[in-house]
Amino acid sequence: MLAAGASAAGARTASSEPAAATAAAAVAARVVPVPAAVRAGGGAFRLTRGTAIGIAGAGTRAGGDAAGHAGSDDPSAPDGGDGARGARGATAPASAAGVAAYAASLLRPSTGYPLPVVAVPAGTPADRAGGIVLALGDTDRGLGEEGYRLRTGARSVVISARTAAGLFHGVQTLRQLLPAAVESRTAVPGAAWTVPDADIRDVPRYAYRGAMLDVARHFLTVAQVERYVDELALYKVNTLHLHLTDDQGWRIAVGSRPRLAAYGGSTEVGGGPGGFYTQDDYRAIVRHAASRFLTVVPEIDGPGHTTAALASYPELDCDGKAPPLYTGTKVGFSSLCVPKPETYAFLDDVIREIAALTPGLYLHIGGDEAHSTSAADYVAYMDRVQPMVTRYGKTVIGWHQLDAAHPVPGALVQYWGTTGDESAVVAAARAGTRVIMSPASRAYLDMQYTPASPVGQHWAGYVEARTAYDWDPASFLAGLPAGAVYGVEAPLWTETVRTGADLDYLAFPRLPGIAELGWSPAATHDWDAYRVRLAAQGPRWQQLGIGFYRSPQVDWPAS
Repeated sequence: MLAAGASAAGARTASSEPAAATAAAAVAARVVPVPAAVRAGGGAFRLTRGTAIGIAGAGTRAGGDAAGHAGSDDPSAPDGGDGARGARGATAPASAAGVAAYAASLLRPSTGYPLPVVAVPAGTPADRAGGIVLALGDTDRGLGEEGYRLRTGARSVVISARTAAGLFHGVQTLRQLLPAAVESRTAVPGAAWTVPDADIRDVPRYAYRGAMLDVARHFLTVAQVERYVDELALYKVNTLHLHLTDDQGWRIAVGSRPRLAAYGGSTEVGGGPGGFYTQDDYRAIVRHAASRFLTVVPEIDGPGHTTAALASYPELDCDGKAPPLYTGTKVGFSSLCVPKPETYAFLDDVIREIAALTPGLYLHIGGDEAHSTSAADYVAYMDRVQPMVTRYGKTVIGWHQLDAAHPVPGALVQYWGTTGDESAVVAAARAGTRVIMSPASRAYLDMQYTPASPVGQHWAGYVEARTAYDWDPASFLAGLPAGAVYGVEAPLWTETVRTGADLDYLAFPRLPGIAELGWSPAATHDWDAYRVRLAAQGPRWQQLGIGFYRSPQVDWPAS
């Protein structure tokens, strides 16, 4: 039996209806994304110095404690890089041990408690083991690959799931149910670490819940990307789309084409030093994302947005002449030479190497703003590039202009329009092409909040916190067939982003709203209710060192 720190406070009331209302209110005041269903649990639970983190259920074991996160950065580690593949193709820890170690690493600094990770003895019911219990192998098939159940009682808080990914998402909910001070990296004396009474059953609305980070316009370091991954994980985002190439920089080393990174990656918007990821750097990002149950989707943009490639290998240009490296922000003027065989030899080299580095299912081929490519050449290009992606075992994603060509079976298009009346996207969806929703007027995190915003753009409009939240991915595109939306994604382009502080300012508070649209049932989406939970995130972000925009639409707690 595990040692447990418990409190009788919040025990079940005599009437189940008031108790359920109390439980729902406690969760509704704090948790983003809001869970699918909440009812009364068995009472509030309080962490104490005697609390342990237990691992129970099929295929689990203790022993991951030293890793400090969900899976080691060493791919040869027992719970590390090459663990079980989820439905989305992400490499993830195969057992609950890494998730338990990750939970301990979150909770130890602020509580000051040892929180040992131990195995629950075989045959011991999880809710009787005491402490925090992570139970793998829940028999509820409706939980799928990412759902979880969280139940509190006077002796324990039990998170159960069918997969380690579900356990990880449950830990994020537990984290938000605790006071915001839990995010402190130093001990907080005298804090009451109480988990409110609740029985939560939670499953995601969409399989794909993404965030895009443009590292081409301004280069971001491995550490900056990994920090963003950690921020995304808190809100159950499961996909990191990396925009790796553009006119202003090529950010991933390709062994067979070394000038792409060495020369094409040597600058950025405004003429800064640029930079690129070695293949080991990229592997490190992929591993860190997998440890947080995020799939990395690399994007190699074409046929436009290609000045960095053309400058590095002039044979890719129709005239064979290298353009100068580009540090501006205009778009639509560059194009690979579609008729040349050299173009496809180049693309085969790049796609082969990037696919081999990427364990996830997807490879994004761009396809937007190809204004310098004729309509016929655009179709010819996409019809040749898509089979390369599938030949190397990946599923094609392209910006929604791909619909002007011939999307291959299984391809996904990413909608980034602003009006919701693009008939070509609707027609392709009716033919079976699924859509990732990223309307620029709602989901683009690089849009300014107001004209006074110090960073960001406004070509798609000013996007305040409510604007980013108050829309439905299923109905934004008029006429889109039911079930055509595969997920949502919040892109963050970096023309104006120079620092991590700029990144945080643009992402928060809007990112959690997009995450909720992707995770929570449509019936729960209500701005007035959401803004209460969003306000509760402010103190948490302060503890995490996230400098966010204090939208006047939200009643933020005093600092």
